[in-house]
Amino acid sequence: MTGGGRGSDRGEDAVVGVSERSLFANPALAPPAPAKLPAPHPGEQFLPEGDNAPVTVSRTHAVVRLRRHLGRLSRPRLQAGVASAAALELDRGIAFLLVPVFLAFGVIVYFSMAAEPGFVQPIAAVVLMALLALVTRSWPRTHLCLIAGLLCALGVLAAKVETWRAGTRMLGSEIATQVTGRVVSLDYMETGRVRLTIDVTSTARPKLRYAPERVRISAARIPPGMKAGSLVSGYARLLPPTGPVRPDSYDFSFDSYFAGIGGSGFFMGTPRIVAADDEAPLWSRLSSSVENTRQDIADHIRASVGGAEGEIAAALMVGVRAGIPDEINEAMRRTGIYHIISISGLHMALVAGTIMMLMRGAFALFPDFSSRRPVKKYAAAAALLSIAAYLIISGVVVAAERSFIMLAVMLIAVLFDRAALTMRNLAISAIAVIVVSPHEVVGPSFQMSFAATAALVGAYAGWADHRGGKTRPPPTKRSLAGFLTRKLLLGAGGLAMTSIIAGSATALFAIWHFQRVSPLSLFANLAVMPIVSVVMFLAVASALLMPVGLDWPALYLMGKGLTAMIAISAWISERSPIDGVGLISLQSVLLVTVALVIATMATTWLRLAALPFALAGLLSVSDTRPPDVLISEDARLVALPIGGGELAVSRARPNEFTVDNWKRALTSEAIVVPETFNEADGQFAIGDAVELPAGAPFYCTEGVCLARHPSGAIIAHVEDRKDTWKACAFADLIVVNDATAYDACHNPLVLVVTKRQLARKGSAAVFFNPQSATTPAKIEFAVDSPYRPWHEQRKFSREARGLPPYKKPDKPDGKPAQ
Repeated sequence: MTGGGRGSDRGEDAVVGVSERSLFANPALAPPAPAKLPAPHPGEQFLPEGDNAPVTVSRTHAVVRLRRHLGRLSRPRLQAGVASAAALELDRGIAFLLVPVFLAFGVIVYFSMAAEPGFVQPIAAVVLMALLALVTRSWPRTHLCLIAGLLCALGVLAAKVETWRAGTRMLGSEIATQVTGRVVSLDYMETGRVRLTIDVTSTARPKLRYAPERVRISAARIPPGMKAGSLVSGYARLLPPTGPVRPDSYDFSFDSYFAGIGGSGFFMGTPRIVAADDEAPLWSRLSSSVENTRQDIADHIRASVGGAEGEIAAALMVGVRAGIPDEINEAMRRTGIYHIISISGLHMALVAGTIMMLMRGAFALFPDFSSRRPVKKYAAAAALLSIAAYLIISGVVVAAERSFIMLAVMLIAVLFDRAALTMRNLAISAIAVIVVSPHEVVGPSFQMSFAATAALVGAYAGWADHRGGKTRPPPTKRSLAGFLTRKLLLGAGGLAMTSIIAGSATALFAIWHFQRVSPLSLFANLAVMPIVSVVMFLAVASALLMPVGLDWPALYLMGKGLTAMIAISAWISERSPIDGVGLISLQSVLLVTVALVIATMATTWLRLAALPFALAGLLSVSDTRPPDVLISEDARLVALPIGGGELAVSRARPNEFTVDNWKRALTSEAIVVPETFNEADGQFAIGDAVELPAGAPFYCTEGVCLARHPSGAIIAHVEDRKDTWKACAFADLIVVNDATAYDACHNPLVLVVTKRQLARKGSAAVFFNPQSATTPAKIEFAVDSPYRPWHEQRKFSREARGLPPYKKPDKPDGKPAQ
């Protein structure tokens, strides 16, 4: 039961591979076996002519004959060939592989909608598509198209249900209040602060009418004995979740909404532990116990290993990574090995593989038992339990949860005597993730994880098919040195190909989401991955020995391995030629995604259809225009590229995270802070703005900061609305950091952006028209109205309502409140 050429006899010494895909092939669709041809003479080859008649031609006439046969390829024959290949793909199970693709497409459609739909529309679409699919079963092509439409409608409905189920209360405006709640988790930051995730039970002074249910608040210090499950209280300043730092970038309010975080902030003092009036629910007590155990293990690892290595070891074993130094994080990002820090498929696979290896090795000590029992299944069951425990102790983060589902499906396949690593199992994993957490589909973690895995599975399945169709002589006898050298080269080559395939599949996704690329990631992964494999083996060993107090040797060696990994990443990072690569077009990512789906799921010559999509995607990568000016959503920061890899900013101490994102998006390497002049000095006056050269950074005087874009446009940043008029005569763009401001210029050629607009619509990107001085600048905001549920809170802030900042009333003695 194999496909043509896969599994036929080729001699008693030949090694023949059998492809799993061929087991799904329809024998009726298999091409007839060709008649046996006589051996050609040297310099000759056979080309088919007519139906089956062989024709012997010389190699010099091969091209001419090939062109003649291509000319005979008519449209009916092409259609018949496509239909035959498509039927073979369906028999091999591609329809099931496309189920998560259409579900994900429906999810993307939902999250791309301009307005929030009700439940009626997606439910009606699902019912209509289901009925039409039911009545068209006798028309296979129409039936398949309607099934695809039904899956898309189900994806929309699943995303809508998740949005309704989340229903997170989001803080609408910045406020200071007394917060009392139960600690869910504690993260010890590198800066020494402690970040607390708190389930809010009450607020006071003032009492919030629409208080968030869960917040993240940092504290400079915490009292001894504070742990998960403790009831704490303290006066804190709470901030609403922020939006994207620029249009089309990552939306933090979206992430907060689905994570259940309604606000963040900091304690204005040390929080205190208070006595609880009632006992916490059972589920809360269980999660607190797990979290406290996790923190105890992390503290033990930090104390045993020490330094940055201890922080990384804690991140690898229990997912606590807040204390890793920023310079190490940045070095790993630049070298493309930051995926090592986040518990994901790599870690789950290494843990499962280590447990299976240890179990199989232990069973090998009892040959009688092993010969009579399915020890492979026992090892797979133990590996499944181990990664379940690993998931729980690592905090059940999204990346680990998704990886657990993928590994669990594969290990369960082993329990039922099925192939573990197949596209079918990957599709099951994707379906499970989409059903449980649809919002993950639009995030970088889901996209890069499944893109890399699908590319690896598809590439190695294709390689297996290629090897399965060839005869291989028995291996020659080699010396021990030759055997070890061959294994080492094969391992290095496999690791290099894995890195190349996964890196190529995820490159555009990484550029789209992070605007950065790691050109030396191949060398970094080749150098680091063997160390990581040993480190994870030692992590498993230390976890097994930790209960009996014998884990110190494994942790010591683990620390030494991490020291080498840190040194390698730092050395390669210093030599990385580029980092930020700027913006790419959305259509290029979509086209490459279509190409990746076709290339990884098709098994016949139809996979060649991926080439035009991939080529179109690569050609349209640069089909996007970078913004001329970027404005933060709080109107406090304005930036513009001024040439020479420099980014001019309007504040002396800008937000570091925002500026880093803008630098990568605009391919800038350095920032230029503004220069301030006193009005009395006479060195720079507002009227001198028209004499600024193109590409001049910000110069500030009389409450106005002025800069000139390389195109010649003049940008003004004003703090008080009363100073807006000063720039109306010459500025092309005026940004007013005042919620009570209005358009004081009344000139259609001058674009005035106020704090109120930015509070309602989010950060902005401005585009000038250098060809026409009479064309006003174009502006794009990050948030469109009507608002989706994760943006509803924006309209409640004081700034969005055009109100000035809240000021405390003066004290009875007449002194201003502090």
